[in-house]
Amino acid sequence: MQTVSSSTRAPIAAILAASTLAVLFLLWLLYMHHAPQQFATRLLFLPTLNALLNGLSAIALVIGLTFIRGKQIAQHRASMMTAFVFSSLFLVSYITNHALHGDMIFPGHGTARTIYLTILATHIFLSVVALPMILITFYFSLSGRIPQHKRIARYTFPIWLYVSVTGVVVYAMLANWR
Repeated sequence: MQTVSSSTRAPIAAILAASTLAVLFLLWLLYMHHAPQQFATRLLFLPTLNALLNGLSAIALVIGLTFIRGKQIAQHRASMMTAFVFSSLFLVSYITNHALHGDMIFPGHGTARTIYLTILATHIFLSVVALPMILITFYFSLSGRIPQHKRIARYTFPIWLYVSVTGVVVYAMLANWR
């Protein structure tokens, strides 16, 4: 197993620290912050926007995979940057939505609720894992460390794709049972 060189330790440590702070902020937002009642009827389109951005990210990821398999590096990079932009916009929209509206409770029961909670739990867990992986994968690519980029991208890609797709599924399930 190859060790991490001293030139990559500091940036990776910074990525891990920033990811940890982001996750802690999101946990606070979801479980400690109480959405102000005066904003309950504002920006109600945000959950739909979140699902759209997740869906667009998933599409860009699949297109990026197609490009890299065809050895079209520039197009692959553009697609992955596009996926990153969509995911970043999603995160801003998600934070705004939860700050204004709080958490949505799934109203379904029985098997539907079990399926929803299973998808949601895996979505949340893997989104926490995906954040630093995505940033480290981008760091390796943008710094020209292509062998390291390829090595971690094998794991980052399916996790990122799963999180993007299940974000849409969670929205669809909530919308269907609303």
